[in-house]
Order: sequence, then C-alpha cells, then structure tokens
Amino acid sequence: MNRILQQDLNDLENILDKTKQHGIDFLNNIENVPTSNTASIDPSRDLNELGLGSIEALKEFNERLAPLMVSSSGPRYWGFVTGGATPASIVGDWLASVYDQNTQAIKAQGGVSALIEFETIHLLLQLLDLPTSFLGGFVTGATMSNFTCLGVARQWFGKQLGKDFAKNGISEPIHILSATPHSSSIKTLAMLGIGSQNYTTVKTIEGNHEAIDVADLEKTIQDLNGKPFLLISSAGTVNTADFDDFSAISKLKEKYNFWWHIDAAFGGFAAVSDKFKHLVEGWENADSVTIDCHKWLNVPYESAFYLIKKEHTNLQVETFQNSNAPYLGNPLENFNYLNVLPENSRRLRALPVWFSLLAYGKEGFKDIIENSVSLALHFGNELIEDGNFELMAPIRLNNVCFTLKGDHNQEKVSTFLTKLNDTGKVFMTPTVYQNRKGIRASFVNWRTTENDIRIVIDEIKAVVLDLGI
Repeated sequence: MNRILQQDLNDLENILDKTKQHGIDFLNNIENVPTSNTASIDPSRDLNELGLGSIEALKEFNERLAPLMVSSSGPRYWGFVTGGATPASIVGDWLASVYDQNTQAIKAQGGVSALIEFETIHLLLQLLDLPTSFLGGFVTGATMSNFTCLGVARQWFGKQLGKDFAKNGISEPIHILSATPHSSSIKTLAMLGIGSQNYTTVKTIEGNHEAIDVADLEKTIQDLNGKPFLLISSAGTVNTADFDDFSAISKLKEKYNFWWHIDAAFGGFAAVSDKFKHLVEGWENADSVTIDCHKWLNVPYESAFYLIKKEHTNLQVETFQNSNAPYLGNPLENFNYLNVLPENSRRLRALPVWFSLLAYGKEGFKDIIENSVSLALHFGNELIEDGNFELMAPIRLNNVCFTLKGDHNQEKVSTFLTKLNDTGKVFMTPTVYQNRKGIRASFVNWRTTENDIRIVIDEIKAVVLDLGI
C-alpha cells in the first residue's frame, strides 16, 4: 500500500475526529457565516508529487478554501429556494459516504441499498399522501427528475404514433403545452432533443397569476384535433409559488389523450400541511411528478426524486435500459434502478432522506412548512409597513416577490439588491415578473426565525437610506 494511504488508514479515527470538529464549528457558527463572499483564491495550485496526507490537506482546506464558504444552508440564505441540512440528514449523508454503495438492483449485486431506496420512496408517498401506484427513485435535482419524467413521456408520445423514439430517435414533432415552465424543464427539452423552444405557451389566469388558464388550455387541446401531447404543469411557480388547478386538469385527462407531468420541486410539500394541501388536490392523477429534497425537506445537496406511475414502467425501461451490457442482467426480468434512470452509478442518495423522515416524521415537516409560510407572510408585512416596497404578487406559500415602490425606482432595483447581498447578512435573487424588475425571497430553511427577519429588515432600511431611496 502507498505510504501516505497507509498512514491515513492508521490515523483514520483522528482524521475523522478533526473533520467532525471542523463541521461542528461551522454549523454552530452558521448564523454568523456571511451569505455572500468576495474572497478568492488562485486556482492554479500545483499538484503535490507525494501527497500531503489527510491531516495536512485538511489544514490547507481550513486556510485557503474554508474562508470562501458561505452560509447557503443558513437561516438567511433566501435565494434559489435553498434548504439547509438538518442534523438527521447530515447523519444519513455521512453514512452514505462511509458505506459507499452503488444503488442498483433489488435482487442482484449491491441490492440492499436499492431496498433502502424503495423503502424511502414508500415513506415519501406517505408523507405526501400519494398512492402507491407511483414508482420513484432518486436523482441529483429537479433538472434530472424532469429529464427522467419527460424522457419517459417522450417514449409514451412515440408509442401513440406507433414509434419507438428510444431506439430509433425522434421522427415526429412532439406537442408540448405549458404556461409557466421552470427553466429546468426547458433545459430538459433541449437535452431530450425535443428543442427548448418547441412548446406551446398556454395563457395564464388573468390578473396576478402564473397558473394555467384551464379554459385556454382546453381550447389549445381542441386545436390539436385529437393529437397526443405532453402537459407540463406547476406546483409552485418559481416567482410567486402559484399552482395550476390539478382538479380541473384531472377532468381534462378523462377527456383527452396526454401525458401529464407536474413540476413540484418545492411546492409538492404543501401536501404535508392540512392548511395548504388543497393546493395539490388532484395531483395524484398525474403520470409523473418532480420533487426536490434539498429544498423543503432540508437535506444536503444533491437530492431529488421522480415519481412515475407504475403502469408506465415498461416505457421507462425502454427509455433507460442498459440492453447491451449482459453483465448487468436482463432488464425485463429483474428490477434494476440503472434501467429506469439516466445514471448507471449513483451513491445512496436515499439515506439522508430516510434518516430525516424517521427522525422528524410528518409532524416535524408540517412544522417546517407552516413556519416557512408564516415567516414569508411576516416578511411581506414588514416590507409593506416600511413603505419603500411593494409586493409584486400575493404571498401564496413561501416565496415573497417584491420590488422598490414606484416605476421611477425600477432602475435602482439591481443596485439595491447588490448592496443588500454584499452585506453578507442575507442573500436573495433578482427576478423579472410581468416585465418589471423584482427581488425574490424564498423561505424553506428549518433554522430561519423571526429574529432573522428583524436582522434583514434592519439591513434593508440601512441600504435604502444609503441609496437615498
């Protein structure tokens, strides 16, 4: 064995203890870690010939790289709908690295980890009150979940025309309808060879909405004259957390032939709360659903899952099977995750979620979701009371979309947000809503409290005063 590797093996307990302490120190101080950072490094470091060993590498990390880190998992990082890592999820993530399993088959090599994934999906279905008619698996994020779901939808569309797109390529235009698709869905259309511009935009409900106008949707469907199509709908749009009317879409599905996909990356967790579960009423009738775990479930990046109705399993295998690899077994005889997902090699992503669900239960996540919504409303009220801001849309769930009051201040929005983020006390993201510049704050982190809102409001007032708004 290499001398440095042998040295690390002999010193493994000490290495892990020091690493653990480094992690504890960061997490215990996360409220004081800046949300943005201007520090930098020269990335052209030379590679060591012999190696430093883990302890020396950790020392260099502490000196050079740790100062670059921001509190993206902290209580005042309100950009990109980013959750944090709960204690239980960290336990699961650490153990996923320790056990280092490749999650593949149920009844083949490495099958135990796939059983854990099956159980975790079963637990998630219970959390979200969804039927066991769905089969699911873990991927990196909403982009790959949308890719998985819409990849199978692409195969379904081909079959309606008597074609096998997975084997022979896309030979016919694919009709896709959507109102306010997330950018990851558009990216997915590009990756699937459908084309990022090849979808029809359905009207949204009149007024301050991003949700599908169901009447216009049906009119658009009728214009297709019976042709099959894919519908991409939303459970929580990115700006205003708007929800499409799933009950109405369910009725359309009884009348017309289409694949119904729901992007519920964060909004799907509304199902956990009795106060908000009406927003997803009817979503159980969809063919596929995308949900992120590293958002409202508060597990470490990268974690998301797809749900696809079991009736489409054959289409899923046709889309993703490893048919030219005999050593992987017959994809039609034994279930193997690598035959139903884009990736062949996956770590045990289910374990952080499994630990989280067992540790905190449905009540724990209900509290996180309801607290997030309460804080979003509180923050919105504080902005209105300040007098210098206006809400660009109603606060429907956990996102607050706002801007500086008055059209004359539109040119100052970007400067205001940059100065605010540069304080390192909070991080929010810019947006454009109904052709106006705005700012979006998303509340998903389990650590966030009313005190964090007070801190942010104080910083906001200071920036307003500095800019003379």
